[in-house]
Amino acid sequence: MIEWFTIVQVVVALAAGLLCIVLGLAGRKPNDLTMGAAALVELLLIVQLFIALFSPAFGNDPRGSLLEFYIYLISAVLLPVAGGFWALIERSRWSTVILGAVCLAVAVMVYRMNVIWFVQGQ
Repeated sequence: MIEWFTIVQVVVALAAGLLCIVLGLAGRKPNDLTMGAAALVELLLIVQLFIALFSPAFGNDPRGSLLEFYIYLISAVLLPVAGGFWALIERSRWSTVILGAVCLAVAVMVYRMNVIWFVQGQ
C-alpha cells in the first residue's frame, strides 16, 4: 500500500458517500453523478488492488496479516459493484442512500487495510 493513496481513497469514498446519502435523503434517484461517484470509488479500489499485489515485490511488505488484508480488499472491491447493480435494478431514492452507505463502508475498510498494512504487528 501507499499511504498517500490510501488517504486519497478514504477522502474520495467519504465525499462520495456523503454526496449520495444527502442526494438520496433529498429524494433523488440514482443518476450519473451518484453512479459516477461510486464508480470512482471502485476505480480507486482496483488501482489499490494492483498496488497491493506489486508492493511486496518492491520491499513494501505488510506488517499485519496478509490474508486479512486481502479479505478486506476483495470485499471492498465487491461492495460498489453490488451497490451499483442494486441502484440500477431498483431506481429509488433509497438506492442512492445505499450507494452512500456502500461508499462510507469502503472508506472504513480502506482505513482498516491501512492499519493492517502499516501498523498492526504479527
